[in-house]
Amino acid sequence: MFTNPIPETQESAMSNAFACTRRAFVAGLAGAAVAGPLRAVEGLPKVTVTKDPSCGCCSGWVDHLKQAGFLLAVIETPEFNRVKTRLGVPKALAACHTGEAAGYVIEGHVPAMAIRRLLAEKPQATGLAVPGMPVGSPGMEVESMEPDTYDVVLFGPSGQRTFARYRGGQEA
Repeated sequence: MFTNPIPETQESAMSNAFACTRRAFVAGLAGAAVAGPLRAVEGLPKVTVTKDPSCGCCSGWVDHLKQAGFLLAVIETPEFNRVKTRLGVPKALAACHTGEAAGYVIEGHVPAMAIRRLLAEKPQATGLAVPGMPVGSPGMEVESMEPDTYDVVLFGPSGQRTFARYRGGQEA
């Protein structure tokens, strides 16, 4: 018959200590996995995006913002034009989706870098817009086509002006 040299109480204590250590290690790994993405979004507001449920390019833009570290809430509705009207998006600047972040409106395929600049500078404005669907803008990448050069427009009660110019996803 085999005899255990460690009394039952000591063996249980060692086993429990190892289990706690293993649990703490696993919890630490999980915490590190979560902390990485949280650190990336530190200081960035949540962006609420209203889009048509069947629009693929809108989903591409949402993915672009996620990759840039923004937290997102996505509302899919076929009546997204009501949101544009409520938020004061001029018809000439309308695009296929509308975002809201820190009191600003983000209309269309606006690059994340332009949104970060808007949030840093905090101009007196309603928001930013990229009218239409320029090829190469975030969410509108087409592998076999040259990207368009397009303006990111700052708009509000005092009018509209070019805030930035991009060629594809890069500032021009």
